[in-house]
Amino acid sequence: MRYPIILAHGILMKPQVFRAFEHIQKKLLEEGYRVYVANTDGVGTVENNAAQLKKQIEEILEKEGAEKINIIAHSKGGLDSVYMIEHLEMGEKVASLTTLCTPHKGSQIATQIIKLPSFILNFLGFWFNTFYRLLKDENPDAITACRQLESKVEITATPWINEHDIYCQSYSATMHKASSDFTLGIPFLISRHFENDHSDGMVSKTSAEFGEYKGNVMEESLSHNEVVCFMTRKKKKEKVVAFYKTLLEDLAVRGY
Repeated sequence: MRYPIILAHGILMKPQVFRAFEHIQKKLLEEGYRVYVANTDGVGTVENNAAQLKKQIEEILEKEGAEKINIIAHSKGGLDSVYMIEHLEMGEKVASLTTLCTPHKGSQIATQIIKLPSFILNFLGFWFNTFYRLLKDENPDAITACRQLESKVEITATPWINEHDIYCQSYSATMHKASSDFTLGIPFLISRHFENDHSDGMVSKTSAEFGEYKGNVMEESLSHNEVVCFMTRKKKKEKVVAFYKTLLEDLAVRGY
């Protein structure tokens, strides 16, 4: 490929502990790709994580001697990436942005959490912030991060896509039933109830649509976690990795 790749994780993920993308990065490195995994705060705000992502990308570009980077972002990592491009003067340094199950129109899971009584919300926020501070989050702010994921009708206008000639595409995923991923069974039922749409257990299909929407990562049942090979069965892991390889091959053909 012409440019290196950074894999930007979503909320709650931390490369040191909750290893989103670990298996994927390993397999892509074996194929000869220059691929990095972002290390942003697990419960940081969009603004905070965008600044961290910018710093990490600039370090990668300097190391690789490259002018631009390809971003593949999962979940909230897509929102961090969009904010970075829009507000942190990184448009000229991004060749392509691929978002996977990113809640561009928000998530009903976050919306329902924010509706909890304030004393419960503050209690949860305190302990999430404390836990993630122990995991080396620089600026944990779980409540604000959750508010930034609340459902909304429209997404922000994107004139920067054409202005900087950034290739933007998106994918969703669909769980077929609550038992498909026991960790997301209840969120899946909440999402389906309030959104009346296909869901990966955290993000609806409609919310994931952004740029050139390409459909689901795969036809079979795939949860929000499984998209990044987190708590994924071995057979399905290889299918997910195959998706990423196809994705990068397509970007390479496009000149990225």
